Amino acid sequence: MRWALIGASTIASEHVIGAIRSTEGGEIVRVVSGSPERGAEYARTHDIPASGTSVEEAVSDASVDAVYISTTNEKHFAQAMAAVEAGRHVLCEKPLAMTVEEAAGMVAAAEKAGVVFATNHHLRCSGSHRKMRALIKEGRIGDVLSVRVFHAVHLPGHLQGWRINSAEAGGGVIPDITVHDADVVRFLLGEDPVSVVAKMAVSGMGQGVEDSAMSVWNMPSGAMVMSHESFTHPFAGSGLEVHGTKGSIFARGVMTQQPVGKITLVTEAGEEDVPFSGHNLYAQGLADFMGAVHGGGRPAADGWDGVKSLAVALAVREAAQSGTSQTVDYGVAP
Repeated sequence: MRWALIGASTIASEHVIGAIRSTEGGEIVRVVSGSPERGAEYARTHDIPASGTSVEEAVSDASVDAVYISTTNEKHFAQAMAAVEAGRHVLCEKPLAMTVEEAAGMVAAAEKAGVVFATNHHLRCSGSHRKMRALIKEGRIGDVLSVRVFHAVHLPGHLQGWRINSAEAGGGVIPDITVHDADVVRFLLGEDPVSVVAKMAVSGMGQGVEDSAMSVWNMPSGAMVMSHESFTHPFAGSGLEVHGTKGSIFARGVMTQQPVGKITLVTEAGEEDVPFSGHNLYAQGLADFMGAVHGGGRPAADGWDGVKSLAVALAVREAAQSGTSQTVDYGVAP
């Protein structure tokens, strides 16, 4: 599979380029950047044959099979639509778009065109999260009563920029991290949040956007979810807990791009350390994507997963802004 990178991004250089090249036949043939100089330098650094500034030129290249979009959030819709209209498969960073309507439009267009559309929600590709999901499905903790997600970290300097100072580009901790946590909860529990209440704040990093948020979500099963995200907590650690009628899962250090952390299962029989696969999260996501293209299953997170995680994040922001409970509006998502 031959790829065009739409966005000369840090996440591509640190994670996705290697993941693409780790898959059988995975090749990157060109990169698109808003800056011709940056694009050319990025191509040289990463041994990519061609660079340019035109998305249309890239997606019309007959040698391109798929695109990976990792530009700022406000650009995703137009770039994804151009790729879909050209018949290219799409792997898009989260959040898919600035609105649920745009995100759903992208995914529906891909379905109509017969191309695979996936969201790069990497956490559900990890061995730790897949193991927790299996424990829940196997009934090891009984019926789920509650989930606590703590994903308050310190955003590294090289990733700050628009994430902390540009609402127009989709900045803020809610579209950056809450959207991940929404996908994690949906993946683990197999159900979609119904309504949310929330607060958000600026705690030292945000410039015109929120850098911290806390929210509580109601699930259809009656389970409750408490979620905490921040860009400003250097020593908080991250993880999640899932509590049920027969046991609890405690996972520490697993809300990360690396295959690390620890899972402990606690039941009336005592505490048990649970092993899990240490595979590369992004390589797993790319392998699942390529399998879907070749008719062997579905992407780890498809387009509708991206629509739904975005809908939850936007409901959290609306609840925080309004001070009232918000029903999650999934639009036309199935």
